[in-house]
Amino acid sequence: MSSSDIFIGETIGTAVLILLGGGVCAAVTLKASKARNAGWLAIAFGWGFAVMTAVYISAPLSGAHLNPAVTVALAVKDGEWGDVPVYFAGELLGAMIGAALVWVAYYGQFLAHLTDREIVGGPGAQDTTVKAVEAQEKGAGPVLGVFSTGPEIRNPVQNLLTEIIGTVVLLLAVLTQGLNAEGDGLGPLGGLITALVVVSIGLSLGGPTGYAINPARDLGPRIVHALLPLPNKGGSDWSYAWVPVVGPLIGGALAAGIYNVAFA
Repeated sequence: MSSSDIFIGETIGTAVLILLGGGVCAAVTLKASKARNAGWLAIAFGWGFAVMTAVYISAPLSGAHLNPAVTVALAVKDGEWGDVPVYFAGELLGAMIGAALVWVAYYGQFLAHLTDREIVGGPGAQDTTVKAVEAQEKGAGPVLGVFSTGPEIRNPVQNLLTEIIGTVVLLLAVLTQGLNAEGDGLGPLGGLITALVVVSIGLSLGGPTGYAINPARDLGPRIVHALLPLPNKGGSDWSYAWVPVVGPLIGGALAAGIYNVAFA
């Protein structure tokens, strides 16, 4: 794979991943959406199908990493780091493009949600709703969850460990079951396996932190949230942003180490 193939494949694939994954979060969150309050099950399966779609689109070009934690795990496993910066660049750019497309697709819903007094407070809002808004995680705006993750209980050590554990599960599944015959990316069956593993992680381990398990998935859309002209959007919670970046990278490296010791 050439550097241009890797960059283009990762950019397109990660953009599709975030468009569909962030899209299901928007569908469930935003007040004027037909899927409003569809629940965690919809989010978990939405992200799983997003992974599957993105893998099948990008695998022929780049091997479908779509996740810096996957890139790090494969580099640790094989000892080859030359293409890592290209993968990282494509993944981050793709994540930002995908997040921006979610905003475009749900533009009217974002506007209606963020100008609704029951959501953002203001004169005439119910007291209980205003208190609920004020009780949100410090620094996180009312639609930040469409773009990036956040903890239900803010405990940096627990939050970091949760992300590490979830990413180890993901990468062990990728390394043991999902790689193609050459071992450099997800094969045809690997896309389906990985999608189902992502659903499982979401259902079983997603409750504490929202299961980023992918630094680009969280950081790229968080940057877009900070840049977009959304009314009453609130903060982007940068004090937490390091957790869904560092945790998955550690988890990817740990999974590769476990694989090299136990399976290689």
